[in-house]
Amino acid sequence: MRNILSRRGLFFVGLLLFAYVTPATAETARVTIDNFAFTPAVLQVKAGTVVTFLNRDDIPHSVVSEGGAFRSRALDTDESFTFTFAKAGEFPYFCGLHPHMKAKIVVVP
Repeated sequence: MRNILSRRGLFFVGLLLFAYVTPATAETARVTIDNFAFTPAVLQVKAGTVVTFLNRDDIPHSVVSEGGAFRSRALDTDESFTFTFAKAGEFPYFCGLHPHMKAKIVVVP
């Protein structure tokens, strides 16, 4: 009986240590593409945030940074593109297939 309690105790100590040393996951955010628009049009995130661009429109779209920081391929309906914004700054972008579609990611430290 004592041996079983010792094993359980070690198990829970191990779980606590695992929880303590496991690094925090990155923050995430989403931009939806629908009806020829990026929503939200301006998204503010912290540095290190992973942003997923999800095409919900019935035609292909792409995501292209004006400064060349990122570029997706053409995304069909329900396809997505993910980019990690590692440093602070403003990142205006547009749809490479429909350049009138514009939006911006604002990354704060």
